[in-house]
Amino acid sequence: MIALDNLTVSYQRHPAVHHVSGHFAAATATAIFGPNGAGKSTLLKTIMGALKPDSGQVTFNGISRRDLAYLPQQSEIDRSLPVSVIDLVSSGHWRQSGLFGKVGRHHDEASWNALVSVGLEDFATRPVSALSSGQFQRVLFARILVQDARLIMLDEPFNAVDARTTQDLLQLVARWQKEGRTVIAVLHDMAQVHSHFPQTLLMAREVIAWGDTASVLTQERLRQASETAAHWLARAPLCQVDGEGA
Repeated sequence: MIALDNLTVSYQRHPAVHHVSGHFAAATATAIFGPNGAGKSTLLKTIMGALKPDSGQVTFNGISRRDLAYLPQQSEIDRSLPVSVIDLVSSGHWRQSGLFGKVGRHHDEASWNALVSVGLEDFATRPVSALSSGQFQRVLFARILVQDARLIMLDEPFNAVDARTTQDLLQLVARWQKEGRTVIAVLHDMAQVHSHFPQTLLMAREVIAWGDTASVLTQERLRQASETAAHWLARAPLCQVDGEGA
Protein backbone atom coordinates (compact mmCIF):
# COMPACT_ATOMS: atom_id res chain seq x y z
CA MET A 1 0.00 0.00 0.00
CA ILE A 2 2.87 2.39 0.81
CA ALA A 3 6.32 2.29 -0.76
CA LEU A 4 9.35 4.22 0.48
CA ASP A 5 12.11 4.88 -2.02
CA ASN A 6 15.50 6.03 -0.68
CA LEU A 7 13.80 8.31 1.87
CA THR A 8 16.03 10.71 3.82
CA VAL A 9 14.76 13.29 6.30
CA SER A 10 17.13 15.56 8.22
CA TYR A 11 17.08 18.13 11.02
CA GLN A 12 19.79 20.80 10.67
CA ARG A 13 21.41 18.58 8.01
CA HIS A 14 21.73 15.63 10.40
CA PRO A 15 19.72 12.67 9.00
CA ALA A 16 16.94 11.46 11.28
CA VAL A 17 15.72 9.02 8.62
CA HIS A 18 18.50 7.85 6.32
CA HIS A 19 18.01 6.23 2.89
CA VAL A 20 15.00 4.16 3.91
CA SER A 21 13.49 1.93 1.22
CA GLY A 22 10.81 -0.73 1.49
CA HIS A 23 7.05 -1.17 1.53
CA PHE A 24 4.30 -1.60 4.08
CA ALA A 25 2.10 -4.62 3.48
CA ALA A 26 -1.58 -3.91 2.96
CA ALA A 27 -4.37 -5.20 5.21
CA THR A 28 -2.10 -6.03 8.14
CA ALA A 29 -0.45 -4.30 11.10
CA THR A 30 3.18 -3.18 11.00
CA ALA A 31 5.09 -1.96 14.04
CA ILE A 32 7.88 0.58 13.68
CA PHE A 33 10.28 -0.42 16.44
CA GLY A 34 13.71 0.70 17.58
CA PRO A 35 15.73 2.60 20.19
CA ASN A 36 14.91 6.14 21.31
CA GLY A 37 15.96 8.63 18.67
CA ALA A 38 15.77 6.04 15.91
CA GLY A 39 13.64 8.26 13.63
CA LYS A 40 10.40 6.31 14.09
CA SER A 41 8.06 9.27 14.64
CA THR A 42 9.89 11.28 11.98
CA LEU A 43 9.21 8.52 9.47
CA LEU A 44 5.52 8.42 10.40
CA LYS A 45 5.15 12.21 10.03
CA THR A 46 6.90 12.10 6.67
CA ILE A 47 4.54 9.43 5.40
CA MET A 48 1.47 11.41 6.43
CA GLY A 49 2.87 14.59 4.85
CA ALA A 50 3.74 16.71 7.88
CA LEU A 51 7.48 16.62 7.07
CA LYS A 52 9.15 17.05 3.70
CA PRO A 53 11.94 14.61 2.84
CA ASP A 54 15.37 15.80 1.78
CA SER A 55 15.46 13.07 -0.84
CA GLY A 56 13.48 10.05 -1.94
CA GLN A 57 9.73 9.71 -1.98
CA VAL A 58 6.65 8.15 -0.45
CA THR A 59 4.30 6.46 -2.90
CA PHE A 60 0.70 5.53 -2.13
CA ASN A 61 -0.65 2.67 -4.21
CA GLY A 62 -4.40 2.65 -4.68
CA ILE A 63 -5.07 5.24 -1.96
CA SER A 64 -4.42 8.90 -1.19
CA ARG A 65 -3.64 10.74 2.02
CA ARG A 66 -7.37 11.40 2.36
CA ASP A 67 -7.70 7.68 3.11
CA LEU A 68 -5.37 8.09 6.09
CA ALA A 69 -6.18 8.46 9.80
CA TYR A 70 -3.29 9.69 11.94
CA LEU A 71 -3.01 9.63 15.73
CA PRO A 72 -0.14 11.75 17.08
CA GLN A 73 1.43 11.36 20.50
CA GLN A 74 -0.76 12.69 23.30
CA SER A 75 1.89 15.25 24.23
CA GLU A 76 1.35 16.94 20.86
CA ILE A 77 -2.41 17.45 21.40
CA ASP A 78 -3.87 20.51 23.13
CA ARG A 79 -6.49 19.23 25.55
CA SER A 80 -7.38 22.67 26.94
CA LEU A 81 -9.84 23.46 24.15
CA PRO A 82 -13.47 23.64 25.36
CA VAL A 83 -14.76 20.66 23.43
CA SER A 84 -16.87 17.74 24.59
CA VAL A 85 -16.05 14.08 24.08
CA ILE A 86 -18.82 13.54 21.53
CA ASP A 87 -17.84 16.67 19.58
CA LEU A 88 -14.22 15.52 19.35
CA VAL A 89 -15.30 12.10 18.11
CA SER A 90 -17.70 13.69 15.59
CA SER A 91 -14.87 15.80 14.16
CA GLY A 92 -13.63 12.57 12.61
CA HIS A 93 -16.44 12.83 10.04
CA TRP A 94 -14.64 15.63 8.18
CA ARG A 95 -13.83 13.30 5.25
CA GLN A 96 -17.56 12.89 4.56
CA SER A 97 -18.91 16.28 5.67
CA GLY A 98 -15.98 18.60 4.93
CA LEU A 99 -14.22 20.72 7.52
CA PHE A 100 -17.21 23.03 7.99
CA GLY A 101 -20.00 20.75 6.81
CA LYS A 102 -23.05 19.75 8.80
CA VAL A 103 -22.99 16.43 10.63
CA GLY A 104 -26.10 14.40 9.83
CA ARG A 105 -28.07 11.91 11.89
CA HIS A 106 -26.16 8.92 10.55
CA HIS A 107 -22.94 10.66 11.58
CA ASP A 108 -24.33 11.15 15.09
CA GLU A 109 -25.16 7.44 15.28
CA ALA A 110 -21.66 6.51 14.11
CA SER A 111 -20.10 8.77 16.74
CA TRP A 112 -22.22 7.24 19.46
CA ASN A 113 -21.44 3.70 18.31
CA ALA A 114 -17.73 4.54 18.32
CA LEU A 115 -17.97 5.72 21.93
CA VAL A 116 -19.75 2.49 22.83
CA SER A 117 -16.94 0.53 21.15
CA VAL A 118 -14.34 2.17 23.41
CA GLY A 119 -16.54 1.99 26.53
CA LEU A 120 -17.08 5.75 26.98
CA GLU A 121 -20.74 6.24 26.10
CA ASP A 122 -21.35 7.64 29.62
CA PHE A 123 -18.71 10.34 29.02
CA ALA A 124 -20.21 11.82 25.85
CA THR A 125 -20.94 15.30 27.23
CA ARG A 126 -17.85 15.66 29.42
CA PRO A 127 -15.11 18.07 28.38
CA VAL A 128 -12.01 16.32 27.09
CA SER A 129 -9.94 18.32 29.58
CA ALA A 130 -11.57 16.33 32.42
CA LEU A 131 -10.47 12.93 31.11
CA SER A 132 -7.58 10.79 32.28
CA SER A 133 -4.85 9.89 29.79
CA GLY A 134 -6.40 6.48 29.22
CA GLN A 135 -9.89 7.88 28.71
CA PHE A 136 -8.60 10.52 26.32
CA GLN A 137 -6.81 7.87 24.27
CA ARG A 138 -10.05 5.90 24.03
CA VAL A 139 -11.74 9.02 22.66
CA LEU A 140 -9.01 9.45 20.05
CA PHE A 141 -9.45 5.83 18.98
CA ALA A 142 -13.21 6.44 18.72
CA ARG A 143 -12.49 9.37 16.42
CA ILE A 144 -10.43 7.06 14.21
CA LEU A 145 -13.35 4.62 14.12
CA VAL A 146 -15.67 7.22 12.62
CA GLN A 147 -13.05 8.27 10.08
CA ASP A 148 -13.43 4.82 8.50
CA ALA A 149 -9.95 5.11 6.98
CA ARG A 150 -8.21 2.38 5.00
CA LEU A 151 -4.82 3.36 6.43
CA ILE A 152 -4.38 4.02 10.16
CA MET A 153 -1.13 5.41 11.58
CA LEU A 154 -0.53 5.55 15.34
CA ASP A 155 2.40 7.27 17.06
CA GLU A 156 3.10 5.65 20.45
CA PRO A 157 -0.63 4.97 21.02
CA PHE A 158 -0.16 3.10 24.32
CA ASN A 159 2.39 5.37 25.98
CA ALA A 160 1.31 6.44 29.51
CA VAL A 161 -1.94 4.47 29.14
CA ASP A 162 -3.14 1.97 31.74
CA ALA A 163 -2.97 -1.76 31.04
CA ARG A 164 -6.75 -2.25 30.75
CA THR A 165 -7.08 0.53 28.20
CA THR A 166 -4.10 -0.79 26.26
CA GLN A 167 -5.65 -4.25 25.99
CA ASP A 168 -9.00 -2.82 24.90
CA LEU A 169 -7.39 -0.64 22.23
CA LEU A 170 -5.25 -3.52 20.98
CA GLN A 171 -8.51 -5.35 20.33
CA LEU A 172 -9.45 -2.50 18.00
CA VAL A 173 -6.16 -2.96 16.17
CA ALA A 174 -7.06 -6.63 15.72
CA ARG A 175 -10.53 -5.62 14.50
CA TRP A 176 -9.05 -3.26 11.92
CA GLN A 177 -6.87 -6.04 10.56
CA LYS A 178 -9.87 -8.35 10.23
CA GLU A 179 -11.64 -5.56 8.32
CA GLY A 180 -8.74 -5.41 5.86
CA ARG A 181 -7.37 -2.07 7.01
CA THR A 182 -3.66 -1.28 7.12
CA VAL A 183 -2.23 -0.24 10.48
CA ILE A 184 1.22 1.28 11.07
CA ALA A 185 2.22 2.03 14.67
CA VAL A 186 5.29 3.34 16.45
CA LEU A 187 5.72 1.10 19.51
CA HIS A 188 8.16 0.53 22.37
CA ASP A 189 6.75 -2.64 23.96
CA MET A 190 8.21 -5.74 22.31
CA ALA A 191 5.54 -8.03 23.78
CA GLN A 192 2.82 -5.93 22.13
CA VAL A 193 4.63 -6.10 18.81
CA HIS A 194 5.02 -9.89 18.95
CA SER A 195 1.38 -10.44 19.99
CA HIS A 196 -0.46 -7.99 17.76
CA PHE A 197 1.73 -6.85 14.85
CA PRO A 198 2.62 -9.50 12.23
CA GLN A 199 5.08 -7.17 10.46
CA THR A 200 7.87 -5.02 11.92
CA LEU A 201 10.19 -2.33 10.63
CA LEU A 202 13.23 -2.22 12.94
CA MET A 203 14.90 1.17 12.65
CA ALA A 204 17.96 2.98 13.93
CA ARG A 205 17.64 5.98 11.61
CA GLU A 206 18.20 3.48 8.81
CA VAL A 207 16.54 0.14 8.21
CA ILE A 208 18.01 -2.66 10.31
CA ALA A 209 15.41 -5.22 9.23
CA TRP A 210 11.89 -5.19 7.78
CA GLY A 211 9.48 -8.08 7.46
CA ASP A 212 7.92 -10.84 9.53
CA THR A 213 8.07 -9.83 13.20
CA ALA A 214 9.53 -13.09 14.48
CA SER A 215 12.34 -12.87 11.92
CA VAL A 216 13.04 -9.18 12.49
CA LEU A 217 13.14 -8.97 16.29
CA THR A 218 16.07 -11.27 16.92
CA GLN A 219 18.64 -10.60 19.63
CA GLU A 220 21.34 -10.00 17.04
CA ARG A 221 19.31 -7.43 15.12
CA LEU A 222 18.15 -5.68 18.29
CA ARG A 223 21.76 -5.40 19.38
CA GLN A 224 22.68 -4.03 15.97
CA ALA A 225 19.92 -1.42 16.23
CA SER A 226 21.11 -0.30 19.68
CA GLU A 227 24.73 -0.01 18.54
CA THR A 228 23.79 1.85 15.38
CA ALA A 229 21.66 4.36 17.30
CA ALA A 230 24.31 4.86 19.98
CA HIS A 231 27.04 5.73 17.46
CA TRP A 232 24.93 7.40 14.80
CA LEU A 233 25.93 11.05 15.25
CA ALA A 234 29.60 10.14 15.34
CA ARG A 235 29.56 8.23 12.06
CA ALA A 236 26.70 9.64 9.97
CA PRO A 237 27.65 12.18 7.26
CA LEU A 238 25.84 15.49 6.96
CA CYS A 239 23.06 15.68 4.41
CA GLN A 240 23.65 17.88 1.39
CA VAL A 241 22.08 21.35 1.63
CA ASP A 242 20.71 21.08 -1.91
CA GLY A 243 18.41 18.23 -0.83
CA GLU A 244 20.26 15.37 -2.51
CA GLY A 245 20.69 13.61 0.83
CA ALA A 246 23.73 12.12 2.53
